[in-house]
Amino acid sequence: MAPTAAESRLTLVAIFLPTLASTLLLKPVAANQDVDALSALRRGLQEYPNGELKNWDANLVDACTWSHITCDRDNNRVTRIDLNKMNLSGPLAPELGKLDRLQYLEIDHNRLTGPIPRELAGLSNLKHADFSNNNLCGPIPTTGAFQRIPRSRKC
Repeated sequence: MAPTAAESRLTLVAIFLPTLASTLLLKPVAANQDVDALSALRRGLQEYPNGELKNWDANLVDACTWSHITCDRDNNRVTRIDLNKMNLSGPLAPELGKLDRLQYLEIDHNRLTGPIPRELAGLSNLKHADFSNNNLCGPIPTTGAFQRIPRSRKC
């Protein structure tokens, strides 16, 4: 006996609804991961004199509304950080290594200190990173986007 139209629609809803629910639930988790990573960076930085990062609100689920952050349109995931020439000081957060969609990291011409976190070496989508004109030290990855960065200094 062939299924009725109502039974066919019910089967379709039974398949579609869990897929939709899982998609909606996974996006905020990934977006929260990006917010957590950027919030860790923000906590370690000091900004003078303009307070350029004052709208980085960790209570927001979506970092795509924050200044100097660019996201992809499909998933609202962070793809670019532009913090160059902002007179920022402090260390880089290892949590930046969780930004698995990050392609561009521009943090040049600041007063950043300490090592470049080794976790950044695992960012497989990173195409370009500029750490120049800071006071960073320690080992620097030598592959991918890190090939053009000057070698390490001792901390």
